[in-house]
Amino acid sequence: MDVESMAKGVSEREPAGMEVDTQAFSHSQVEGEENEEQKNDAVLVSVLIDDLQNDDVQFRLNSMRKLGTIAKALGPDRTIKELVPYLSEFVDDEDDILVVLSDQLGGLHEFVGGAHQAHVLLVPLETLSGIEESVVREKAVESIKKIMKVLNKEQLREHAVPLVRRLGTGKWFTSRVSSSSLFELLYPHLEQKSQDEMRALFTRLCEDETPMVRRAACQQLGNFASVVDYKHVVSELLPSMAKLTQDAQDSVRLRTVENCVLIAKCLNDQDRQSKILPMIYALCKDKSWRVRYMVADKFCDLTKAAGKEGKNRAEMVNIFVQLLQDGEAEVRTAAAQKALKMFPPVSLVLNIFPRQIADVAGLIGKELTTEKLMKPTEALAKDDCQYTRAALASVIMALANCASKEVALEFLLPQFLQLLKDDDPEVRLNVISKLDTVNDVIGIQLLSQSLLPAIDELARDKKWRIRLAILKHIPILATKLGPDLFKQKLCGQCMEWLRDSVYQIRIAAAENLKNVAKSFDSKWVSANFIPEVKRLADSKKPSHRMSAIYAIKYLSEVVEQKLCKDELLPLAVNLSRDKVANLRFTVAKTFQTMSGFIDQSVAANEIRSCLESLAQDPDQDVVYFAKEALECM
Repeated sequence: MDVESMAKGVSEREPAGMEVDTQAFSHSQVEGEENEEQKNDAVLVSVLIDDLQNDDVQFRLNSMRKLGTIAKALGPDRTIKELVPYLSEFVDDEDDILVVLSDQLGGLHEFVGGAHQAHVLLVPLETLSGIEESVVREKAVESIKKIMKVLNKEQLREHAVPLVRRLGTGKWFTSRVSSSSLFELLYPHLEQKSQDEMRALFTRLCEDETPMVRRAACQQLGNFASVVDYKHVVSELLPSMAKLTQDAQDSVRLRTVENCVLIAKCLNDQDRQSKILPMIYALCKDKSWRVRYMVADKFCDLTKAAGKEGKNRAEMVNIFVQLLQDGEAEVRTAAAQKALKMFPPVSLVLNIFPRQIADVAGLIGKELTTEKLMKPTEALAKDDCQYTRAALASVIMALANCASKEVALEFLLPQFLQLLKDDDPEVRLNVISKLDTVNDVIGIQLLSQSLLPAIDELARDKKWRIRLAILKHIPILATKLGPDLFKQKLCGQCMEWLRDSVYQIRIAAAENLKNVAKSFDSKWVSANFIPEVKRLADSKKPSHRMSAIYAIKYLSEVVEQKLCKDELLPLAVNLSRDKVANLRFTVAKTFQTMSGFIDQSVAANEIRSCLESLAQDPDQDVVYFAKEALECM
């Protein structure tokens, strides 16, 4: 039956309950409304069905997204006999249509009579899973998985196994690619004979003549191994894995890296050492830099996969050193980013990458650390690639906490000082951004001579994002330097940021005052911050006066009430009379914040009085924010 007959059948269907009892008016009125609603729904469904063959793609897309509504209106029988066969003919439509169709089919099992009839949806999905467009195939495979999850073992054996067999032996590579994703879900529910067939078919996919098929099978190999019994993993899947690590296509080989991790979880220590470790070593020396990059990126997981035996761990350290000295900058960069995770922690109190450190704790001792890893990191600090140096800079401070004081001073301190003087601002910024990890191994006093000039230079960088980034690390420096050294070296720069030409810098600078104030007492704040805020409040530039308002707002949250009442509140009251409306309504919002941190009697008198005055302001925005603040008090 065609679309027109489906639509006609829906629109002509008489709504139930058309004849009503005329003696019960209210009841008949309700039923009349229900009948009218049913008629409207029937017309809507009829339109949706007609739109399935509309020339306009958007109309067809809209109808495809409402397949559930159409199927519900048709009922299970007509959906199975008419709608599903009709949808099977859509394979030549636009890719956008096919993506939506593939997605919608996975949710139609409720409208074909439930799980016992859900297998009928596999027919159009099988066709869609062989489409050339990869997005369509992926959606079709997802829907096939949804259908397979509701089928019982008998249905899987009768319908799903033949489906996977046809896809896996299909003429076109696209269907074979799609089949590789179905083995993991299907395999555990099959009997021995069918399992043998599925393993053999998957092995053939791993050896397929088409690289795209081998790549897809390789991508699913680790997941499939997790549901296969141990002896068949060792006897069948591992040999396939070994061949894939030697594949001619690097796009296939790089996917074997993650499989080493997944399959290693299924093996005992002996097989990990004899089967997995040689693969990892071969991949580390792969001729393709993309494969070596993947090894570097997944190195910590690979280290765990190699097993806990000391010999294995020592061999992994040698592999890691090779990656740090790789000829490609991208590989060295990825390895440098993992350097921290290769060191055993002195203390877990630092909470630096806690999960990863816990996983690799005890990987190598201090003696092996010094012998194997310090020299390569020393070379990375002088690397020609700025990204490699930036990667090392992001971990070098934490490395100092993972080595003895002698090692840190001999190897890491010179690297630290060199990176602080690097020509690239990103490198210098990465070093400074990790200052929260400094401990007694390398004290801040020892670093300050080189550290502070670098901070001063970054604070004046032409790129405002660099200035913003360094600004956010100032509170950490405050805790490290102490009040006296901070006042001498950085206090002036903190106030200078309040005059920056970029609005975001000025706002961040005001919030920075609050974060710094948390580290020092109110007396220090009053002596060092308040005078400068007063000068900003008296400035002729509106941007400077706005910075003063934000500084008042943020400081009021952390200073003592007396300082807030005696110093900050009078400044805010004066600024509430500013000639610029934007400043006045910002003061109104500031009063709302201050009222929560100041004595209520003061809030009820001075702040309320000021807000009531602002509520009569000629500017509507000022009036709005003033009234909003009054309501919150």
